[in-house]
Amino acid sequence: MNPLALPKIKTKGAKRVGRGQSSGRGKTSGRGTKGQNARGKLPITHPHYEGGAGPLFKRLPIRRGKGHARISKKPLAINLKVLNVLPRNSQVDLETLVEARIVDANDAKAYGVKILGDGQLNQPLIIKLPTSKSAKVKIEKAGGRVEVNPKPNSNPKISSGSASEIFSIKGKGIK
Repeated sequence: MNPLALPKIKTKGAKRVGRGQSSGRGKTSGRGTKGQNARGKLPITHPHYEGGAGPLFKRLPIRRGKGHARISKKPLAINLKVLNVLPRNSQVDLETLVEARIVDANDAKAYGVKILGDGQLNQPLIIKLPTSKSAKVKIEKAGGRVEVNPKPNSNPKISSGSASEIFSIKGKGIK
């Protein structure tokens, strides 16, 4: 085998730093003297680094409560004038509104739907969704009826009652 015809080495060896002054990379290992770049693991390369200032995500307040999309979901508002496309005496619930393409199925399940009283209702309908007071009056005036009027996104687990009934602490020595 001819030693001149050996394949060319394509990978370079790692730099051996800190091995004496005559190596050219001794003492400070090519990093200069002092400063953040001369130390440790160089944390300035990560995306949230802001030159030593407090990070933005730590400066902002923690989002809680009102205005937080995951906590305070508001129902989709459907006005009475939109319901005129439905047939007479039909039952109006989430499935009916999705079939009529009035609301999106995913949004309706995530946020719920509430019927508001804008516009006129020209036919009697049976509403099985939460409604506003003005919508209820207009629905009954048109000859329809509202069967269920729960609050949207209400928690069925919590009933109205005393604290001992809600938290079932009766008979556990707590008075």
